[in-house]
Amino acid sequence: MNKLILAALAASAALSTPALAANNDTGTVTVNGSVAGKCKFTTGTATINANELAGADGKLNSAALVNQTATLVGWCNQTASTMKVTAKPLLGDTAAPNASFTNRVDIDAQAVAAGQTATDSSVGETAPTYTAGTAATVGIFSGNVDVKITAASSASAILTAGTYVGTVDVTLTPAS
Repeated sequence: MNKLILAALAASAALSTPALAANNDTGTVTVNGSVAGKCKFTTGTATINANELAGADGKLNSAALVNQTATLVGWCNQTASTMKVTAKPLLGDTAAPNASFTNRVDIDAQAVAAGQTATDSSVGETAPTYTAGTAATVGIFSGNVDVKITAASSASAILTAGTYVGTVDVTLTPAS
């Protein structure tokens, strides 16, 4: 009798299983996300120490600056990302007393990233509004941004003594 009850229960379970399976359904949850276009410097500062800028005649020795280099490190995650350079002149901390002296050294600079070059010149630029040169498309990249002084010029005057400071700003921008 026990065998008969077990057989009946097994047959009953077999008959009810397809009915339960027919009531199954699957829902789907879609997971969305996004990543904004970004550009960042992981090493965003560097220094070029040109030391003595004047030659024996007191005028600019451009060789002290030309071909000096520094390296920044950065990345951009968008295909149309760009790089711009803004060259700002080196200005001395001592004012020029007359036309025989100057406290300004203009520079031309370039930055190279992802095989692309952006340039700018400080000639004719004045504070506080310095304009960047033409943008170069660097796209998606991660690595060095090599900055180089390509030219240096000054009025044909004697440089005033003191400390001179200028900058080359490199701006990485994701496409908008």
